[in-house]
Amino acid sequence: MSEKNKSTLLQGNAAISAGNHEGFLELCTDDTNWEFVGDQTITGKQSVRQYLAKTYIEPPKFNVKDLIAEGEFVIAVGEIELKEKNGVWVKI
Repeated sequence: MSEKNKSTLLQGNAAISAGNHEGFLELCTDDTNWEFVGDQTITGKQSVRQYLAKTYIEPPKFNVKDLIAEGEFVIAVGEIELKEKNGVWVKI
């Protein structure tokens, strides 16, 4: 199951990188929890949809360094670059 979950996470990143938010959301459950450690947790598909529309002005750039999977849980460690409203790309 762990390898399948890793693959699903990478598919989701690819969908978001292509600007395909709905393709990403198809991989999510209705009770999805998207945790940004030390920042916020987004709960539910609709909340994730709103976050994507607001935050991803252009598709982000992902650099996944490590994927850690245990049972049903997957953690991605890496960097995301987002384009801000002023046109500058920032790493988060």
